[in-house]
Amino acid sequence: MKHSNNNNVLKESVKLLPHLPGVYLFLNGDGNIIYVGKAKSLRSRVSQYFQSSDSLSPKTRVMVSKIEKIEHTVVESESEALLLENTLIKRFQPRYNVMLKDGKTYPWICIKKEPYPRVFLTRRLLKDGSHFFGPYSNVSHAYSLIDIIDNLFKIRNCKLSLTEDNIKAKKFRPCLRHHIGKCKAPCIGLQSEESYLAQIEKIMLILKGETKSLTEEFEKEMRAASLELRFEDAHDAKDRLETLNRHYSKSLVVSQSITNVDVFSLVFENNIAFGNWMRVMNGAVTQSINTELKIPIEESRETILGRFIVSVGERFAPLSAEIITEYLPEGEFSPSKVIIPKRGEKLSLLELSVKNARIYKIEKIKQEQILRPDEHKERILESIRKDLDIKESPDYIECFDNSNIQGKYAVSACVVFRNGVPSKQDYRHFNIKRVVGADDFATMKEVINRRYSRLLDEGASLPQLIVIDGGRGQVNAAYEALCELGIEKKIRVVGIAKRLEELITPGDPHPLFLDKNSPTLRVLMHLRDEAHRFGISHHRKRRSKGQIESALEEIDGIGEKSIRKLLSHFKSLSSVRSAPSEEIRKVAGNRVANILKAYFESESGL
Repeated sequence: MKHSNNNNVLKESVKLLPHLPGVYLFLNGDGNIIYVGKAKSLRSRVSQYFQSSDSLSPKTRVMVSKIEKIEHTVVESESEALLLENTLIKRFQPRYNVMLKDGKTYPWICIKKEPYPRVFLTRRLLKDGSHFFGPYSNVSHAYSLIDIIDNLFKIRNCKLSLTEDNIKAKKFRPCLRHHIGKCKAPCIGLQSEESYLAQIEKIMLILKGETKSLTEEFEKEMRAASLELRFEDAHDAKDRLETLNRHYSKSLVVSQSITNVDVFSLVFENNIAFGNWMRVMNGAVTQSINTELKIPIEESRETILGRFIVSVGERFAPLSAEIITEYLPEGEFSPSKVIIPKRGEKLSLLELSVKNARIYKIEKIKQEQILRPDEHKERILESIRKDLDIKESPDYIECFDNSNIQGKYAVSACVVFRNGVPSKQDYRHFNIKRVVGADDFATMKEVINRRYSRLLDEGASLPQLIVIDGGRGQVNAAYEALCELGIEKKIRVVGIAKRLEELITPGDPHPLFLDKNSPTLRVLMHLRDEAHRFGISHHRKRRSKGQIESALEEIDGIGEKSIRKLLSHFKSLSSVRSAPSEEIRKVAGNRVANILKAYFESESGL
C-alpha cells in the first residue's frame, strides 16, 4: 500500500517536470542513485516509466518499484545531456545503468614525460602529462611494437634522472646498451636532447600508424648515404626501412584510401551487448578492442551505441574524424562525422567489425557455459521466454515427433528438456493405437491427448512449452488436443519446420524467423533433433520386430504364442535362423524346432 501511495506521488511530481533536455536521477529509499538517464524532454521520457506496467520489461518494473525520489538537471542541448549523463554514471555507478562489464586492464605504450623520455609498456593509464598509445587488445602486438622501436632507434630504457645538472655533474656511467650500440648514452652527454627528441617524434608517428613519411625519410637517408659512399650508414637506413615494412606488412590492410576512421558495431544477446571498436589509420587497422556491455533495463540500441562511442572516446583515445556505424547513434560527437555506409570499402570495414563482435559474443557465451553454467542456463531460458512470448520461464519443455512407413509401425516420441538440457529419464515412446493409415495430423492429436490426459489424471506439473516437429497441420492438431483438455492457455505451442527453420504458432498465419545464431533457435533445433533421434530408433526396433513377426507368420504350423517366445529370446530372424535346434527346442518345443529346421533347409535348397 505504501508503494502504491508513493507511486501516485511520483506520477504527480513527473507532471511538474519541464519539456526541456536534461538528465534525471532515480533514487531509492536509502537515498542511493539507482539509475541516471537523459532526455530531449524530461517530462515525456520520465512519464514513460509510470505508464501501465505491462509495457515495461520485468527488470524495468523491478527498478521502478524501488524509486522513492526523482531529481533532474536541465541543460542547453541533448549533447550536453549525454555528456552530463556519462559523467554521473561514471561517478555514481548506478545499479541499473549500462556498464562496461569488461574489467580487463589493457596494455598501453607510454612515452614518459621526463628529460630524454623512455618508451615502455604499461597497464596503468596515468594523467601525468605522458603520452599513452593504445590500448592494445593483443599484448603480443604491443610487445612487437616495442621491439621494432628498439630495433629502429637508439633510446634509453634506464630509470636515471637525466636532468641537465646531473649530466654535467657526471653522476652516471654508460651501461651495456651503449656498448652494444642500442643507446647513444645521453647520460654522459654523448647525445643532445634535441637529437633524442627527434627520435621520439618518429616513434610517435609509428605508434599513430603514420609511417608513410617515416618510410620516405628512411629511403632518402639510404639514397643520400649511398651517393656519398657512406655505405655503412646506407646499410643501416636500409635495415631500418626493411624492419618497418616487414612489421606493417603483417597489419590488416583494409584500403589505402581509408584513413583516420573509427568503426563501431554492436550485437545483442538478451540484456548484454557485445561491442567492437576498430581504428583505421592509413588504410590499416591499428587498434581493435572487443568489449561487453551489461544492459540492466531495456534501452534502445541507438542509446547503447551512443554510450559505447562516448566510453571509447573517454577511456582509450579521442575519436577520429569519421565514425562508421550500422545505424545512427544517439548523441552528438562533433567534430567527428557519423557515416552509415551502404556500399563499398567502408561497408566492408563495418562488416569486418560486426564479424569481430559476433565472434567475441560466441567466445564469451562458451566461456560462460563452462565457468558459470547456472547463469548460462538462466540466460538461455530468458531468451526463449522473450522470443516466444511465454509468461513464465520455460524450465520444462516437451517436444514430439512422429514416425511411420506408409502408415505402418506408426510411433511417436516425446523428449523432455529441463532447465534447457535433456532430461532423458523423462523421455517417452508412444505406439499409435487409434489411427489407421498414414495420418500424421491425427497421430499428433492422439499422442498429445494421451500424454496430457495422463499428466492431468496424475496431478503432475505441465510444461510451459510444447515443441512440435512439423508444419502448421501438426501444430493445429496438437493445439486442438490441448483445447479439448482445456489447457490451451496454460501451455505455449510452437512448431519448427525443417526446411527453413521457421517457427509456427497456432492462430498466427505468419511464421516467426529467428537469427540462426539465436540461443532460442539452437535449443529448439536440439529438441527437434533429439526427438527425431529418439523416435526413429524406436521406430526401427518396432519395424524390425514387425518384419520378423510377418516372416514367422508365413511358416505353417507356427502359432502366435510360439512367435512371441522366439522373438523374446532371439530378438531377430537371423538369430533364429542361425540358432542350434537344441536351443530352439528349449524355447519353443520339439514340434516348432522341427518345423523351423525343415523350413530353413528348404529355403536354402538343401
